[in-house]
Amino acid sequence: MIVLSSENCSSHCKAHQTAPPLSVSTLLLVIVFGKVLLNILTLGMRRKNSCQHFMEYFCISLVLTDLFLLISISVIACFRDFVLLGIRFTQYHICLFTQIISLTYGLLHYPVFLIACLDYYLKFSKTIILPAKCKKLFYFFIIILIWTSVLAYVLVSPALYKSLNAHGTSPHQCPSYVSIQSSWLSFSMVVILFTVLIASWSDVATMLRAVRITSYMNEAILYFPFSSHSLCAMKSKKILLPKFTICFLGTWLPFVLLQIIILFFKVEIPAYIEMNAPWLYFINSFLIATFYWFNCHKLNLRDITLPVDPFVNWKCCFIPLTIDNLDKREKPITIC
Repeated sequence: MIVLSSENCSSHCKAHQTAPPLSVSTLLLVIVFGKVLLNILTLGMRRKNSCQHFMEYFCISLVLTDLFLLISISVIACFRDFVLLGIRFTQYHICLFTQIISLTYGLLHYPVFLIACLDYYLKFSKTIILPAKCKKLFYFFIIILIWTSVLAYVLVSPALYKSLNAHGTSPHQCPSYVSIQSSWLSFSMVVILFTVLIASWSDVATMLRAVRITSYMNEAILYFPFSSHSLCAMKSKKILLPKFTICFLGTWLPFVLLQIIILFFKVEIPAYIEMNAPWLYFINSFLIATFYWFNCHKLNLRDITLPVDPFVNWKCCFIPLTIDNLDKREKPITIC
């Protein structure tokens, strides 16, 4: 790495190193640093033994990409003007890298959602069963293919050059791409949740008065009374729907409210911020709940190949929780 002295910089280069561009670079650095911390915190809060599906591996790849972006713009912000491997890097490249990442992230929502749907469909239908090592290699290959394909499309897309031209006309700003894909996904899931909540509101209200929070095997779970239901009735879609709604909203209600606020006020969030670990795990829980509900009649809960949600224990909706001496272990806590 060769750091260029200020004597070699032209007057135009020095003009770009004044306070306003530096403040924009610092703001981007702070935002990306905060996002990396949020991603790491989210990964640390997940349940163990949940890394067995596509969405989990993609989330890890997203965290690594954000970390790479943070390191890159940190080095550029520190040295400001240097040459590495024959390429000159300046403050301009902080905005350039952020714009490329924004466009890439903005185009990833639909492909990731569709591949995750396909992954869960194959898991529940058991159409294709692969050994654990082959499955990991397959996920690795798919993730590399997705990243390289979308990145290659972004680099040849006219949208990138329009964004760069906008930055060139206003060097004190760094316009970022806002993804419409995430908005439509968020809108669709909020509408589905609202429809389900309205359709099963009476059952949800009844179960909320009876549900308890207890601890089993060092994990907090929801305890649903099953005294009046047979085992077949427990797998009824009508009975499971309010339970799934309570479990999902019990974990993701703050995030759902955040999505409603964003949609209602039409808040435009840059794609490099919007694509994050909590958003991916939110989609993941929604998809797992959907596939569990549609396949409730043919589920074998002892099947270790069923997807494990990193944040929601869906099996407590099926199993009549008859823990021996439950009162002695820990007294259930009433929710409301």
